[in-house]
Amino acid sequence: MPVDHYENFPVASFLLPRRLVPAVEAIYAFARSADDLADEGDAKPAERLSALHAYEEALDRIARQETVSDPMFARLAAVIAKFQLPLKPFYDLLSAFKQDVETTRYARYEDVLDYCARSANPVGLLMLHLYGAADEENVRDSDAICSALQLINFLQDVAIDQQKERIYLPMEDLTRFAVSPAAFERPEAHGKWSALMRFEVARTRALMLSGAPLALRLRGRIGWELRLVVQGGLRILECIEAVNYDVFRRRPKLEKRDWLIIFWRALRMSRKNLRQETQVNTAFPPSPTL
Repeated sequence: MPVDHYENFPVASFLLPRRLVPAVEAIYAFARSADDLADEGDAKPAERLSALHAYEEALDRIARQETVSDPMFARLAAVIAKFQLPLKPFYDLLSAFKQDVETTRYARYEDVLDYCARSANPVGLLMLHLYGAADEENVRDSDAICSALQLINFLQDVAIDQQKERIYLPMEDLTRFAVSPAAFERPEAHGKWSALMRFEVARTRALMLSGAPLALRLRGRIGWELRLVVQGGLRILECIEAVNYDVFRRRPKLEKRDWLIIFWRALRMSRKNLRQETQVNTAFPPSPTL
């Protein structure tokens, strides 16, 4: 499970019921193509926003139950009607993609979480609706898992995002740990950078563990799918720690050996284990004295 933007979508998962494959593929196609409009190619910001606005207009037509000619949106409309999916998650995704075009810095952690609530959480919400399991408790835990996955992606991709002139780490955290964006890769800044990343990893791990009980609460394939997602995300955090937070020279990713660990941990997941992990990981590393 590479924790990339939308790559945690279980499109081809052997755990996904065959009856849901067309629906998940239709949702994925929408999310992936819209994300590419915001990020890929050499289009100017105004062109990207215009293209995303066209996606919004297509959603508007679906909401009015009008015929849409584009094959991708026609498939999506059929899925929305069949499973009675809410439209808000789709609009939220587009809102986050437009924000990627316009916003390159986030002042506070709450601002980053607000972005995650629109860029990642809608995916989990839609999956819960497909499984008929979108109650309040499940949505709360799904939001925690999805936001944690998005944050893990940010921690993996600091160097990639920097090349795009984006920083998703909260500016308040950089200030707290005396890390300058201009000095991310300088050897003399490594100690401060490691302290910052240690804090970010611990907070993200705690967020993931807070939502992990959902994987035990949901029965059947979706529960096992979530166990793998949770353990995959936690393993990526361990990989970041293993390279001493130097994500500039090597982007942490899962190898074959990691998958064996993930499967074993997924099999062993229990409420007792999660409580123990949560107790160990709820204390964040202290901020430096400035």
